[in-house]
Amino acid sequence: MINPSASGWIDKFFITQGFTKQDVLLDTDLFYKKIRATGFIYGHIISFETPNFIDTTGWVQNEKPKVSLLNTLYGIYGLTTHDFDSHAFIKKCLDFYDKMHPQGFNLFKKVLPNGSASLNLEKIIDNRVQTNVDIINKNFSHIVTNALLFIDVLAFRQYLIHGEIPEKYLKKIEEAVINIVSLALKIKTNKSNYDDLLIKLFEASVRYSKFSKITALNLEELNLDYFEADLEKYYLIDMAGMALWSDGKIENEEIYFLHKLAQNIKVAADFVSESITNTDIFIKQYKKQIPYFNYSNPVKHFYDQTTQNVITLISRNKNRLIKEIVGSKELMLLLAYSTRRDLNEKEKKKVKKQLLDICKTIPSLTIFLLPGGSLLLPILIKFIPTLLPSAFNENLDNE
Repeated sequence: MINPSASGWIDKFFITQGFTKQDVLLDTDLFYKKIRATGFIYGHIISFETPNFIDTTGWVQNEKPKVSLLNTLYGIYGLTTHDFDSHAFIKKCLDFYDKMHPQGFNLFKKVLPNGSASLNLEKIIDNRVQTNVDIINKNFSHIVTNALLFIDVLAFRQYLIHGEIPEKYLKKIEEAVINIVSLALKIKTNKSNYDDLLIKLFEASVRYSKFSKITALNLEELNLDYFEADLEKYYLIDMAGMALWSDGKIENEEIYFLHKLAQNIKVAADFVSESITNTDIFIKQYKKQIPYFNYSNPVKHFYDQTTQNVITLISRNKNRLIKEIVGSKELMLLLAYSTRRDLNEKEKKKVKKQLLDICKTIPSLTIFLLPGGSLLLPILIKFIPTLLPSAFNENLDNE
């Protein structure tokens, strides 16, 4: 039995599976449909597309995504190169991730340079599936982050074809997903007050677009000609469909949106119908297992729970935080001003940058530097003034 939290699990995975040339998929559509059926596209893994069954009894939450990411990367390796050599695959994976260099953190800081190739890949994959689940006590937002893991697979395909990751590829595909999801939510028949926060969850989950902004007002403004591969197009449609399903059903106007998107990126209408059906079946079947759908107002629940957890975290590090903030006169003034008026964009950027610098010096607050951590910063900024009432009063008196 594989234990994805124990060292050596990748080697054991390949030994127990015993992949052969017959296991290499050569059809793109079949590959995508099999991967989607496992739940990997939706960010909720329910199975693996492997020769031998994998028993996941007793596995913790981040272990399924680890094995699924490895298996899907291996699948795209076979589909693209027609090779099944696991050692060659692991080497290619390491070279690929070495070229990614995500903004905001260095993926290889925790990788020991003298480790074996498979052990190093284990550490990288562990980093890839680390989400804000630990920050917010098993809330639903990790689903958003894990749904974006398929971007790794698409980028790996590009690397295998070109020997490098095309410039700005990662940024472009993340921005395309964010924009398409945003447009999809705008045309929903039953709008929620928390749709904007759901978009922020997607934005907070990106790894390569550091300050991703939603810019497109309609599908025609999106430049999707950049994406030529069927896998990229299928993924964009499924992500839009998943966002539209968030209220439990897809109306005619929303179906039209998906067909219009498919038409723009030259995908057959049959795929849209299949996508809608598959998404509906999958979510309805596993709805009770997916934290996102277990609350009447899941995004509100996320926000309320996150706020409380951030406040607790700040309180535990209050003295150190106060010391660091007091040491920055400019930050003190800006935070003081924020209690009386809205800061302008330049001031907000200064506050964000200086607070992130402070978080780097306090181990417990480095969560704000992780993917998804930027979503928590406004809560931190809002709560800080209550820590320094006297200092703020002095600053305001001297304004």
